[in-house]
Amino acid sequence: MIKLLLADDQALVRAGFKALLDAQPDMSVIAEASDGAEAVRLSREHAPDVVLMDIRMPGTDGLTATRQMPPGPRIIILTTFELDEYVFEALRGGASGFLVKDTEPAELIQAVRVVAAGEALLSPSVTRRLIAEYATRAKEPVAADGLDLLTEREREVLALVGTGMTNDEIAARLFMSPATAKTHVSRSMMKLHARDRAQLVVIAYESGLVKPGWL
Repeated sequence: MIKLLLADDQALVRAGFKALLDAQPDMSVIAEASDGAEAVRLSREHAPDVVLMDIRMPGTDGLTATRQMPPGPRIIILTTFELDEYVFEALRGGASGFLVKDTEPAELIQAVRVVAAGEALLSPSVTRRLIAEYATRAKEPVAADGLDLLTEREREVLALVGTGMTNDEIAARLFMSPATAKTHVSRSMMKLHARDRAQLVVIAYESGLVKPGWL
């Protein structure tokens, strides 16, 4: 059973999500929060598997709350706009991905399952636009801790992860099996202490391995 916490300042939005998610045989909404501070407190108290976090809330917003979250819960950022200026900062702060609020119900359900399974929720096309937009305003690349521990092949794979490629796409580009690509991604996550694929994307850009406009 996937335990969920909903964080949104609009009660009607929370009620809609709760009705949809509680109707799934493998999901249960165990807590609701109306602002970020409450979301952090309830996460410590109830230890949810996944948090659906509205990024724009009065008081403590979703970005601040994401940074303050205890270890464990995977966070899906909810935003009204695909290219919300705060989404990249949320990914950097520990979120596993993001969804726009008008996402189809079936996509929301699938997203929860994907994130609960430990994958990052990053659409390649949206990721490229989002990160490129951030990177055009970013400062000079900074060295990521542990980047020198990666093999040459792992660095190649990390760069392709940063462009939003899936394991299958990486495998085709580098002439390897999808299983091998997945192994390289997993090893990179371990060496760089990245919680999930979303964190690898952030590292790839901030370290300068990937530059805006790369495909």
